[in-house]
Amino acid sequence: MKLLIGLGNPGKNYENTRHNIGFQVIDELAKRFQAPAFQQKFNGQFTTVHTPEGKVILLKPMTYMNLSGECVRPLADYFEVNDEEIVVLYDDLDLPAGKIRLRQKGSAGGHNGMKSLIAHLGTSEFNRIRIGVDRPNGGMKVADYVLSPFSKDEQPLIEDAIQKSADACEEWTKKTPFLEVMNKFNG
Repeated sequence: MKLLIGLGNPGKNYENTRHNIGFQVIDELAKRFQAPAFQQKFNGQFTTVHTPEGKVILLKPMTYMNLSGECVRPLADYFEVNDEEIVVLYDDLDLPAGKIRLRQKGSAGGHNGMKSLIAHLGTSEFNRIRIGVDRPNGGMKVADYVLSPFSKDEQPLIEDAIQKSADACEEWTKKTPFLEVMNKFNG
């Protein structure tokens, strides 16, 4: 069983913000997999897809970004998902808008959603796809920036990043080792 987790914040006012790029990839995957409707449980929205290679759970924690681990840990325990069968998708200020970077493990890098996941899972040894949203300029506060929508110029880059991230996830669900997916999509 594979668990794909998109990080974000619940509610209409956060829908198309930089911080919700993980939710956008999960929505794209739900479309591609023709997933059943999302269910509310474990403080999140999830759906289970049955593929020829096995079950895939798509998850959007509804705990707000900084508490994402409070949703993920109980769901992972309930479905008995191993850490190596997890991919987390989230925004990254240290990458240019639209650039993606896959990693097998790592620190939270200052990202509060990742800090929560690492704390609740008790490990940083899980796969992740970081999606670049760039850094604010002109003295804008980081908190305001990540909760703002993408500019018109950034939109095509972000759409491309959503598609590439979903492509990487699909490839991984087809039993391709994450290291191979990483080498392909980072290259």
